[in-house]
Amino acid sequence: MSNVSADLIWEVSRTYNSFLVKRKSGGAPQFSRDPLNLKNLHSRKFAGFANDKALGVIPNEKGGVQVISKKPASANKPASGLYTVTYGGNKTSRKTYKAVANQVAKNGYRPDLRQAAIARASAIRRSQRTPKPDPVKKPRGAAAKRAAAAKE
Repeated sequence: MSNVSADLIWEVSRTYNSFLVKRKSGGAPQFSRDPLNLKNLHSRKFAGFANDKALGVIPNEKGGVQVISKKPASANKPASGLYTVTYGGNKTSRKTYKAVANQVAKNGYRPDLRQAAIARASAIRRSQRTPKPDPVKKPRGAAAKRAAAAKE
């Protein structure tokens, strides 16, 4: 455990920290660029720098996802305080989501972040898919059919 409580860290750095994204619009939510923030929302629940236990899901270079978690025991050693698990792109998406859910909730790490971690992993895996080719557009109407026939 660190010498300073997570609540005190949050109260001190809530309004000014390097991850905070400030916008000029009045009613818009504030966002965070914290890599250990699953929702990218600036809130106490999701703030990775303030919590003793935090999770982050990021894309892997070769496909798949990486789940990063903070070790609560090494709060005073930030260099060795992160634990990373990689789930490759060759694994099916369903198995990846199940493994992420087990890592987050089954061991009692942070069960409140289970849905957010699965949603983040799902969005990353969806973005890594190869897009389907666009279908060939069929000419519609007599004039379009004549123009297409004349073109060939």
